[in-house]
Amino acid sequence: IVGRPNVGKSTLVNRMLGEDRVVVYDQAGTTRDSVYIPYERFGQDYTLIDTAGVRRRGKVSESIEKFSVIKTLQAIEDANVVVLVLDAREGIVEQDLHLLGFVLDAGRAVVIALNKWDGMEEEQKTNVKTELKRRLGFINYARIHMISAKHGTGVGNLYDSIEEAYEAATNKLSTNRLTRILEDAVKEHQPPMVNNRRIKLRYCHAGAMNPPTIIIHGNQTERVPAAYRRYLENTFRKVLKIMGTPIRIEFRSGDNPYAENKEVDQRQAHRKRRVEKTAKFAKEKRKTKRS
Repeated sequence: IVGRPNVGKSTLVNRMLGEDRVVVYDQAGTTRDSVYIPYERFGQDYTLIDTAGVRRRGKVSESIEKFSVIKTLQAIEDANVVVLVLDAREGIVEQDLHLLGFVLDAGRAVVIALNKWDGMEEEQKTNVKTELKRRLGFINYARIHMISAKHGTGVGNLYDSIEEAYEAATNKLSTNRLTRILEDAVKEHQPPMVNNRRIKLRYCHAGAMNPPTIIIHGNQTERVPAAYRRYLENTFRKVLKIMGTPIRIEFRSGDNPYAENKEVDQRQAHRKRRVEKTAKFAKEKRKTKRS
């Protein structure tokens, strides 16, 4: 659970646990260290991490604040799914985007909890929803929940999105299926030409998990433009129904697993042609000798 100071992270943790396990005050930055809390819900084991709030760099002056930021970044690395808590009444600020950048750099699945939603006027809610679409459109795969950690409204629904994001981030993907998706994507929209040569994308397979990584092999793959990379990422996401987690696509050029066999076949063909040529020459020499 991450967010700026005093957006309600510890209140949310206590609500999810059903007990006051972490200290909660109105003063920003009350939670100084990351707190790891194991618990069980409906037979499923979880470890919930309550983190210290990450402030703007200009305000991170005390050594204890710097330590808290480091611990928060470590907690993000440790987590399978990150719940980013935002303050609905303050809207999205630069610190929120800065923290989201840490989550995305770590490749973690993410669920967004817009806290303090209760009691807001309808016009305020409409403005906040518009702002979310405008500023968070680049992570349209993340589920967004309007909640009240204080009163519990919408908190239970977070678990469905957390489970969905975790499954998507750790799902095993088969080489055959990934390659079929790639082939269909290339048929629908071919890669561009580079120096009068078409970029060739031949096959792909899964790499790491959390985030799911897809490795594509072909020729001139280092020249695949960003727009086509996004097209492939969106295609894989749509077909595989991947929600809640980023997808990483890596390209490899000239890495053909059948290259060694191909070289052997070429040597065999060369040897065969040489033998045939020698036999033909010997046959013609015998004919000449008879005549």
